Amino acid sequence: MASSSSAQVLSLYRTMLRESKKFSSYNYRTYAIRRIRDAFKENKNVKDIQDIQTLLNRAKENLEIIQRQMLNSARHME
Repeated sequence: MASSSSAQVLSLYRTMLRESKKFSSYNYRTYAIRRIRDAFKENKNVKDIQDIQTLLNRAKENLEIIQRQMLNSARHME
């Protein structure tokens, strides 16, 4: 994997974990963190650039879902 790709993957991984830790519900928080860790661990040996790009795009979509969920729960608390 190219170093820029690995840096991008690591950055996305950290961002997803950081955002998931913001869930107020313990169950949501632990589930999200576990799923993120498992998914990245499961795909750590992927070498094909096209597969990596597909996985990155899917992870970015999931990050957007997490962030949207956080926004929705913040609105409900107001």
